[in-house]
Amino acid sequence: MAKHQHSTPEQQSVRVLKVGERVRHILSELLARGEAHDDVLRASNISVTEVRMTPDLRNAKAYVKPLLGQDEAAVLKALRTNTAFFQKEVAKRLGLKFAPKLAFQPDESFDEAGRIEQLLSDPKVIRDLDDEE
Repeated sequence: MAKHQHSTPEQQSVRVLKVGERVRHILSELLARGEAHDDVLRASNISVTEVRMTPDLRNAKAYVKPLLGQDEAAVLKALRTNTAFFQKEVAKRLGLKFAPKLAFQPDESFDEAGRIEQLLSDPKVIRDLDDEE
């Protein structure tokens, strides 16, 4: 019998979050140390902002953002080219039975926050907010 059969959904989701955070730390460390043999990745300062795991821990989406959003397309291409290296390193450092399959995605949350900020500073919106008070 699998050892996780008796765990509650809450315990399983906490485990998924913890593993995701560990994967984020591992990827961040690998990128900060320039361990991938890739000139684009070594020349870029890349933040791994979040890693979302599937409940079975077999797939992971890593959300990344190059510093100031510079060369995002080139950075994503380099990360995707080196996915096998990152998967191998994550598996080795995590000690899980299965290595999660990594997928690198651009983190759009900063862009979205900027768009919302721009909308809120619109004079029409400010006027409407003032009218409500």
